[in-house]
Amino acid sequence: MSGHSKWASIKHKKSAVDAKRGKIFTKIIREIGVAARVGGGDPDANPRLRAALLKAKLANMPKDNIDRAIKKGTGELEGAEYSELTYEAYGPGGVAILVEVLTDNRNRTAAEIRHALARAGGNLGESGSVSYLFKRKGLIVYDASEYTEDAILEAALEGGAEDVAKTDGEIEVITEPDDFEAVLEALEGNEFQHLSAEITMIADAQVQVPEDKLAQVLRLIDVLEDHDDVQNVSTNLDIPEDFSLDE
Repeated sequence: MSGHSKWASIKHKKSAVDAKRGKIFTKIIREIGVAARVGGGDPDANPRLRAALLKAKLANMPKDNIDRAIKKGTGELEGAEYSELTYEAYGPGGVAILVEVLTDNRNRTAAEIRHALARAGGNLGESGSVSYLFKRKGLIVYDASEYTEDAILEAALEGGAEDVAKTDGEIEVITEPDDFEAVLEALEGNEFQHLSAEITMIADAQVQVPEDKLAQVLRLIDVLEDHDDVQNVSTNLDIPEDFSLDE
């Protein structure tokens, strides 16, 4: 999991930047709206909405924004209707990439995603071409300088976690999606403060690429994640632990 842990660390730092720009609010609002449209506006009966509200909480989103997003999703307020799409793609070096989007214009988004991939030397794949390499999991990340792996492991396993691993200065807790909330609550109950917590797609195994390709892939992912319609980007890229964002 070392490659993914490094990727989780990078995403956490990027999310902090996005939060400052306000971009993350737009994406969370869309997710809340779609979750409410699909499963209703009651978070107690809608696990997807609960997960979206957790993201909103972590991003310190104002309650008024959250309430409006839910009402737009349930139809109480007028709002755009978004479609959920997942693009399967290959990046430089053959790296697998999943791009999850919420869009109100499928044609525009498809063209822009295709263009971004082509500019970076990547391409869209057929449906099912790379998705089989990933599984949806809960991921909670902690600072290894603040807590010991044993302490996190004990609380996580009591909560029902699947795995705990320490690498690159961080401790990551992996859960099944249905167990995510229970594990997070168990860890919070022991006063562990996480760096990030999300339900995401995690690759079963990572692949390594030459250093020049690594930089290309990371630039591509940065472009994709900066797109307003993109909710999440997952990859099976193995990032060396000594890699720095400043390189």
